[in-house]
Amino acid sequence: MTLFIRKKQSLRSFIINPFQFISNKLKVSNFTPLISLKSYEIDKPQFRVLGNKPYSSQSSSSRFPEYEMPTVTWGVVQGRKEKLVSRVIICDYLKSIGIIPDELEELELPSTVEVMRERVEFLQKIGLSIDDINEYPLMLGCSVRKNIIPVLGYLEKVGIQRSKMGEFVKKYPQVLHASVVVELVPVVRFLRGLDVERQDIGYVLMKYPDLLGFKLEGTMSTSVAYLVSIGVNPRDIGPMVTQYPYFLGMRVGTMIKPLVEYLVSLGLPKKVLARMFEKRAYLIGYDVEEIVKPNVECLISFGVRKETLASVIAQYPQILGLPLKAKLSTQQYFFSLKLKIDPEGFARLIEKMPQVVTLGQNVIMKPVEFLLGRGFSSEDVAKMIVKCPQLVALQVGLMKNSFYYFKSEMGRPLKELVEFPEYFTYSLESRIKPRYQRLQHKGIRSSLSWFLNCSDQRFEERLYADYIETEIEGPHFVMGGKLELPGNQLVSDEEEESDDEILYRRTVSL
Repeated sequence: MTLFIRKKQSLRSFIINPFQFISNKLKVSNFTPLISLKSYEIDKPQFRVLGNKPYSSQSSSSRFPEYEMPTVTWGVVQGRKEKLVSRVIICDYLKSIGIIPDELEELELPSTVEVMRERVEFLQKIGLSIDDINEYPLMLGCSVRKNIIPVLGYLEKVGIQRSKMGEFVKKYPQVLHASVVVELVPVVRFLRGLDVERQDIGYVLMKYPDLLGFKLEGTMSTSVAYLVSIGVNPRDIGPMVTQYPYFLGMRVGTMIKPLVEYLVSLGLPKKVLARMFEKRAYLIGYDVEEIVKPNVECLISFGVRKETLASVIAQYPQILGLPLKAKLSTQQYFFSLKLKIDPEGFARLIEKMPQVVTLGQNVIMKPVEFLLGRGFSSEDVAKMIVKCPQLVALQVGLMKNSFYYFKSEMGRPLKELVEFPEYFTYSLESRIKPRYQRLQHKGIRSSLSWFLNCSDQRFEERLYADYIETEIEGPHFVMGGKLELPGNQLVSDEEEESDDEILYRRTVSL
């Protein structure tokens, strides 16, 4: 019975304080442990120094709950009350210099106002104003030595000038939180992999700093892959990024693909679209619903035929992004008032040369006044312009030389120029003079279109043929494309070409 009571007391002692129980047993057995078990006691823990005063971890959590373990970032032990006092002092300082600290409530601030003052002065030194800091006050949470200096140093290394560093941070202040190795370096390597020239990296990032925040396997990779899939040359992706880096941040499904599909539905082949994007990457940024479709509908409302829309866009892709309704209204009124061209004639003019939408009225009037001053009636001038809209964009000096040769050397009536106004678009020295002189030598007299509106090979065939071809209506002049004769006769160096190739040549020529 006594043994049972003794065992019961021992069990109770072990349950109440197991460490004391084991220690007593060890003392009885004269065993000295290598590590004192008192260091692991739960109710009597070791002391640590806080503010030169000994407080146990247990007593500090019960009697002084404001004391906590120091953070890795600051390495300074502060109690809750001390932190609150420091935060009040720092916020008062920020308010005194005009910074609104409301957004800093959840941000861990430095322990002293001197550290915050150092950050503010450094940001001002690189070109940021108090207003700029107020736009993104979270930048005050970045350490000058651990965050800001490494990031700015790397940006300067990749080509961003120190004088423009403040402007860069204004555009994308989140870069100050970035890791150079984990976030910035991979993006720069990705751009180099797209064939962006090393000297252009700084320009690209300055133009679109948000690139530094994108994931490589996300939007950037998918947008590039889709453009290559529709025919864009991979070697042209680099120049496209340099010209318009914003497409790297566009989602394929919601922005790029809908634009491509809509333009294809208008009759533009993907091959032509690819060439357009290579030359003018900013076209990718045109919003389909808000910009492109309204402009296409506007063209149709002004009389442009649906079957010619593909040709109009291929010749002048920028027309998709213009404030078209206002420009067309202004130009239509001007052509009607000054040149006596009716709305239908204006629509045909747009189909042949859509660039006329953006031509200045003073530019248009110079060749018009030249023609009127040489004896052409206003009706004849209107007819000539509708037939060959390129007249309104010609240099008057070149027109003078061609007209002088026409009158002095050829001695032909003005009626021939009214019938074939394209005469003014040919080079006097390289085409008009040599061909006319050979006709004179052979004793052949023909219309202007017969000896001018053909390739060199066709001209030789005509010149040495045993017969003169029947005079037919002159060809249709289409800027940058083929010349089509009635009866589907094609005048070109290449006899067989698809419609896609015609549009491609128009696009490249422009």
